[in-house]
Amino acid sequence: MRTGFVSAIDGTRLYYTVRGQGPVVVLCDGILCEGFVWKYLEPFLAESFQVVHWNYRGHGRSGPPRDSSRIGIADHARDLWSVLDALAVSAASVVGHSMGTQVCLEAYRLDPSRVQSMTLACGSYGRITRTFHDTDVLARWLPTVLAFATKHPRLVRALVSRTPAHMAVRIARLGGEIDPLRASTQDMLPYFEHLTVMDPELYLRMLDAAGMHSAEDLLGTITAPTLVVAAERDTFTPPRLAEQMARQIPGSRFYRVRDGSHACLIEQPGVINAEIAAFLREWLARDTAGTTLSLGTTADREAADR
Repeated sequence: MRTGFVSAIDGTRLYYTVRGQGPVVVLCDGILCEGFVWKYLEPFLAESFQVVHWNYRGHGRSGPPRDSSRIGIADHARDLWSVLDALAVSAASVVGHSMGTQVCLEAYRLDPSRVQSMTLACGSYGRITRTFHDTDVLARWLPTVLAFATKHPRLVRALVSRTPAHMAVRIARLGGEIDPLRASTQDMLPYFEHLTVMDPELYLRMLDAAGMHSAEDLLGTITAPTLVVAAERDTFTPPRLAEQMARQIPGSRFYRVRDGSHACLIEQPGVINAEIAAFLREWLARDTAGTTLSLGTTADREAADR
C-alpha cells in the first residue's frame, strides 16, 4: 500500500492511500468517517483494481481546512480531483457511501468526462438533514446545536471525547441504527473512536453544509454507468430516496440490501462486494470492447448475506 499527502486548492493537506493495480476506483467516505466502512470492500477490489481512498479535510489524517469556509460538498469534490491530479489519474470510477454519494455526484458535475462510473451506496442526492430518520427534526435542531457548540467548544469537545466508543456501539445497536447481529463491535469501533477526536464544531458545520446541498438537478443528465445501493433498514438515508435517485438517473441499476442498515457494507460484505465488483467489471468489459454501455431500465435487486 502506498500513502501520501497532496495539497488542495486552498493548501489543505489531504491524506490518501493506494492499493492494488489496474483501473482506478476511488472510495469516498461518509461524513465523520475515516474509511471504516471499506474494511472488506477495499482489499477485495484491490485484487482487480487500483483503489484510492482519501480523507476529507478535517477527517482522519487530512489536515483541517486552511480556509474555514471551504467545507461544502463542492469543496470535497474539488479535493477529490486534487488527489487524482497529484496521482496523475485522468479518469476513475467513484464509489461513495452516505455523504460520499453527494461528493461523487458533485465530482461528476465538475468534470463528467473523468468519471467512468459511479457506485452510490446508502446515500441520496442531498438535503440529508431533512430526511434523517425520515423527518426534518435534524434540520430544525441543527442550527441550535451548532450555535451551542460554537459558543461552548471546550465543553462540547469534552463531552464528545469522554463518550466510550463501546457504549456508543451498544446504543447504536439498541436504537436500530446498525444490525445488532451482523455489525460486530470490532468493525464499528473505528467510527465512534474517530468521532471522539474530530472537531465537533467542524463536523456540525460540514453536516449543515451537506444538508443544504442538492444534486437533484444533475441526476437526469448523468451518462456514466451508475449503481445505486440502498439498505432496507437504513435509518440515516431512507431507501425510498435512493430508489427515487436511481429512477432519475438514466439507465442506472438499483440494488436493495435486504435487512441491511446504513453500515450494510460491513454487515453483509460478501454479496455487496460481489455486486459492486461485478458492476465495475461489466462496464469495463463493454468499454474495452468499444461498445456503448447501457444498463437498461432500473433493476431492483435484493441481497441478504448469510
